[in-house]
Amino acid sequence: MPPKQTKGEYIETDTGNKVSRKSVILGSQNIILGGKTIIQADCTIRGDLRRTVAPGQQSGNVAIAVGRYCFLSRSSVLRPPGKIARGIYSYYPMKIGDHVFVGEGSVVEAALIGSYVHISKDCVIGKFTIIKDCVRIEEGTVIAPNSVIPSFSVVSGRPGVVVAELPETAVEGLERA
Repeated sequence: MPPKQTKGEYIETDTGNKVSRKSVILGSQNIILGGKTIIQADCTIRGDLRRTVAPGQQSGNVAIAVGRYCFLSRSSVLRPPGKIARGIYSYYPMKIGDHVFVGEGSVVEAALIGSYVHISKDCVIGKFTIIKDCVRIEEGTVIAPNSVIPSFSVVSGRPGVVVAELPETAVEGLERA
């Protein structure tokens, strides 16, 4: 009789995503992972928070869409943005591009995060923030709700402001990281 196999810490999907068994994923039917994405332990992804619609209306069921080659570090939180609309608190979809790194302990409630974005450790990304492609957010940064961060920017501070620009060759460096 062969020895019993022990379960690994990660579950691997057909598309190459690796999800820690110790992560908390709520509403998984409303979350799309593009492929080759890694979700570490203690991450929380709130797919159960999705847009409420009136009876008889059609709505997409996707609450969070994550692109390819993304990395969600330990204790990070992805939560779709929400607000009161027509007297009802409603959540809106969150879209994350390819090659996005979310650092340890960061909380993200953005509406859109472009590709090649590096969010460092202990950051807070406010509701309905739009982060364009190729952006680096420094450690401990707090970005105010409804902010728009332009491409090739370095953001730092509380509240987060653009402190520098990245060269156009930064995409290759962020892709390797």
